[in-house]
Amino acid sequence: MKKLLRDLSYLSGLRDRQAMDFALVKLVAQSDLWCFSAVRLLRAVGPENDQHWVTLGKLDRQHPVPERDHFWFDASRLPRLSDFTQREDAIVTESVVRRGHGPFTTVFPIDTQASVCSLLEVESDEAVSADAEALIDSVLHLYENLQGLLDYGERDSLTELLNRKTFDGAFLRAAQTQDISQDLDHPDRRNVQTPGTYWLAVIDIDHFKNVNDNFGHLIGDEVLLLLARQMRANFRFHDQLYRFGGEEFVVLMRCADHADAVAALERFRRQIEQHAFPQVGQITISIGFAPLRDNDTPSGAFDRADKAVYHAKSHGRNQTCSFTALVASGDLIDTSDGAEEVDFF
Repeated sequence: MKKLLRDLSYLSGLRDRQAMDFALVKLVAQSDLWCFSAVRLLRAVGPENDQHWVTLGKLDRQHPVPERDHFWFDASRLPRLSDFTQREDAIVTESVVRRGHGPFTTVFPIDTQASVCSLLEVESDEAVSADAEALIDSVLHLYENLQGLLDYGERDSLTELLNRKTFDGAFLRAAQTQDISQDLDHPDRRNVQTPGTYWLAVIDIDHFKNVNDNFGHLIGDEVLLLLARQMRANFRFHDQLYRFGGEEFVVLMRCADHADAVAALERFRRQIEQHAFPQVGQITISIGFAPLRDNDTPSGAFDRADKAVYHAKSHGRNQTCSFTALVASGDLIDTSDGAEEVDFF
């Protein structure tokens, strides 16, 4: 029990989601109060009618160190939700589900009232006792509460997208895993052997001041909220979506190449153009984007994408502009020297 308390104390002090996921898996897998052969923390991702399971953390006899799925994988390559009836049952019934006669599989639901459902799945040679189930359930309630506190500090109160104060940390983590073997200065070059690269996009609502002036700020807030919902519906589960304030949004996404990034952003721009917003009707957006570079900084990447979105807004709006393509065509000059800074706060 002392080890469990120490592990819970460590878990409650974490502020990084991946570290918290790994700590939870280790806490359950390595406890001296029970014996499990495998522990998996899973989340359902994708559209409601085509959801898949992404592994946030796992430990088993073959993997003694916590592992997780890479978030830039195509969700269709992950196991389908419907292929695991015990997991689906745990979410639907909002209760612990037990399967097997040795080995046993026990599934604990987490966040069943949230828009994103997750669960903890354990395997054991013997049935999990009622006392162990109750204790694990309490641990998961603590984990859920800690996740809620992170959401409170990291998410925009109106749109529930990530807020700008979380951007720097996410950017630096992305930069650490950035594959720099691809020549980003030539958008038409492909390297199918690389898993992709990160891109930063800035999205700005065209003539948003007119919305507030003509319809009022409550309707303006509704437009922002609906745009955020469209972002969550159109971008992939691993893309990181931010509201930077006002009508400005940011996407940090991993794409195979320049063409893939253009396709994702153009798909979203057209979706917004065709969407009928209540009372307001049609609105449009301007998008600028740029790739992350070797030894990049948050301010440097943001500045490049911001220059591209400014070019879009000053040349007709309702379009997607690539900083790389604009430099290649001579419409923009790349003055980045690593010393540029943007005041985020």
